[in-house]
Amino acid sequence: KQWYQRRVRGEWARLLSICYYDSEHDWWVSKHIKKPIRSTILCVDWHPNNYILAIGSCDFKCRVFSSALKELEDKPEVSPWMPKLSKFSTLLAEFDTSDGWVHGVKFSPSGAKLAWVSHDSSINVVDQSAQNAVIRLLTTSLPLLSVVWGTEASIICAGHDNCPVLYNVTSDSLNFGAKLDVDKKKTGGGVSAMARFKQLDSRGADDKGTNLDTTHQNAIVELRVTKVDGAELKQFSSVGKDGKLVFWDVDALVAAISGLKI
Repeated sequence: KQWYQRRVRGEWARLLSICYYDSEHDWWVSKHIKKPIRSTILCVDWHPNNYILAIGSCDFKCRVFSSALKELEDKPEVSPWMPKLSKFSTLLAEFDTSDGWVHGVKFSPSGAKLAWVSHDSSINVVDQSAQNAVIRLLTTSLPLLSVVWGTEASIICAGHDNCPVLYNVTSDSLNFGAKLDVDKKKTGGGVSAMARFKQLDSRGADDKGTNLDTTHQNAIVELRVTKVDGAELKQFSSVGKDGKLVFWDVDALVAAISGLKI
């Protein structure tokens, strides 16, 4: 199905609204998924086949549901996520993060893997063929809020540390790759003592220390893939609480950061 034939929205009311276009009545209709969601839904992501979706919520759970609609005569292919044709709202998988709200969730480009980030600063990845073996990395960063896939073997996360970070995914581990923000701290030049005195005299304050060395000056709340070439990520964007929308060119990052591979 084409993306414009259906929409999804998570709500404070602990329900998931799946909306689809009813051509007979020329109107949008919604169906709800309520159980077993027990708290506010914070994030949603569609599987590439458009018949499965994943959500993260404040009850510390990441869940995978069937969104196949009989009204649209959906007949999704079976997969480890959906071993048999399942009706709308069927709970296909549930993962417990134990210690944090699930802020971001994302299927890999092939749909075979699922990643999510939680308020306990953890990153979690699970493969559809080994759903009992969740790979979990408890990072030393501040809480992460969003995650996207670079390739089937890498993810990019961001949150309250204000910069996107690359992690490499193997069959049984998650490993830190690199921070993807080039340090913009000024080198050389500086400000003379007289110039600083004049600044203090005119403004009544010293600007030293007010700007961070990262592009975003506050938490990044969302990452999105904006350009791909086949299966290769070329560009992604970030939106922060500082009001900035930033586009990150992957080739430029690889050139600027020694040894980086995405």
